Amino acid sequence: MKKTLIIFAALLIIVGVLGTPSFASPSDKGKEKALSKQLEAISKQTYRYFEEFTDENTGLTYDAVRTDDGELDPAKHTSPTNIGMYFMSTIAAEESGNISEKEAIDKIKTTLRTLEGMEKWNGLFYNWYFTDDGSLMTDWGQFISTVDNGWLSAGLIVAGQAYPELYNQTNSIVEAMDYSTLYDPEVGQMRGGYDVVTESLTEHHYGAFYTEPRVASYLAIGKGDVPKSHWWQLYRTMPAEWDWQSQKPEGYTEVYDGIEVFEGHYSYKGTKYVPSWGGSMFEALMPALVLKEKELGKNALGLNNQRHVDIQIEYAKEQGYEAWGMSPTATPDNYKEFGVPALGMDGYEGDGTVTPHATFLALEYAPIEAFENIKTLKSYDMYGKYGFKDSVNVETGEVTNAYLALDQGMSIVAIANYLHDGVIRDYFHEDKIGEKPEDLLEKETFSIQ
Repeated sequence: MKKTLIIFAALLIIVGVLGTPSFASPSDKGKEKALSKQLEAISKQTYRYFEEFTDENTGLTYDAVRTDDGELDPAKHTSPTNIGMYFMSTIAAEESGNISEKEAIDKIKTTLRTLEGMEKWNGLFYNWYFTDDGSLMTDWGQFISTVDNGWLSAGLIVAGQAYPELYNQTNSIVEAMDYSTLYDPEVGQMRGGYDVVTESLTEHHYGAFYTEPRVASYLAIGKGDVPKSHWWQLYRTMPAEWDWQSQKPEGYTEVYDGIEVFEGHYSYKGTKYVPSWGGSMFEALMPALVLKEKELGKNALGLNNQRHVDIQIEYAKEQGYEAWGMSPTATPDNYKEFGVPALGMDGYEGDGTVTPHATFLALEYAPIEAFENIKTLKSYDMYGKYGFKDSVNVETGEVTNAYLALDQGMSIVAIANYLHDGVIRDYFHEDKIGEKPEDLLEKETFSIQ
């Protein structure tokens, strides 16, 4: 009897903290087991991209590889984001047993040596470099991107915690990356970037909170490069009087750390959510690869991530699509932004194109739906030598014969987090830069309860 009461009390505590517990049916448990086994195989296959398309001398990964007509057409340049994703993908591969710890460390060491010798601006990296020697790619301008540097910093931070023998090297590079040079104290927001040739910051700011640049904002605060107030000066929605946005937001004003924040939200068929800029899965969930939004932001970012996944799935059903997952992706002739229009402040349109990386980003929020979606995506014959090809139009059946370093990386890291209890996030938050701003995630409550 005493044991029964203890169990009952424990359940009451769980219900009080988490709400009514959800007990998976036997069929769902079977699917989750099958999903895990399938994800292990997909992760191993996908990492082949980084094994075969990373320059062995510089440790820099090709931005993309197209395979039209069966011929490989590699884009032998790379970006700070690609480098950050390479670090995290390599760590994920080692965590999954696909490469040894020594192999992972040796690979990352090669890239670190190259990074140390690459041309920089205030410690920040340019947007494009050639992969064969790490030299600056000037044909596409000389731009310093806030969001891209953020992802490189994140990758370095994770690598330094995963392999402490690399910490001094990784931390030295991160500490030299001065985000204060991209911060506008007058509005409390980060600029989009800096053009080195014209010696000018971009006119636009990264003002929307629920987009992928929030990682750069978070770690810039963690480094002490920008004030904590920056987090609260980003727009959850744009002000209600800004009538160009896709919906007029509802909500209320809350005060955090002495700063008034309009906790606005949009609604989709009765479901409340904070919008991203374009309504893509990439903007919504890429930051959760390293930020403990689900764990710490239960009343804000974590809850909002769940809402975006749910609406993405529902929207695809309403459109009659066999698969879901709309996000920026390669197309047969280019690269294009896709999203659910209602989920964005200025939502991207869709044409039936879905991308597999969106499914992997959503794993921790909809595992059973992801399991079914992976099966559907494979039915389009888009699973190849290096994992999933980048996109398919589910209305026409046309597959994009391309692999992108960014999208392959997001997929591998998301899989590792799902299979290994948030291992990549744990590494990020073990660093003082990741740990210091955690209260920002914990204290906020969105107006979407």
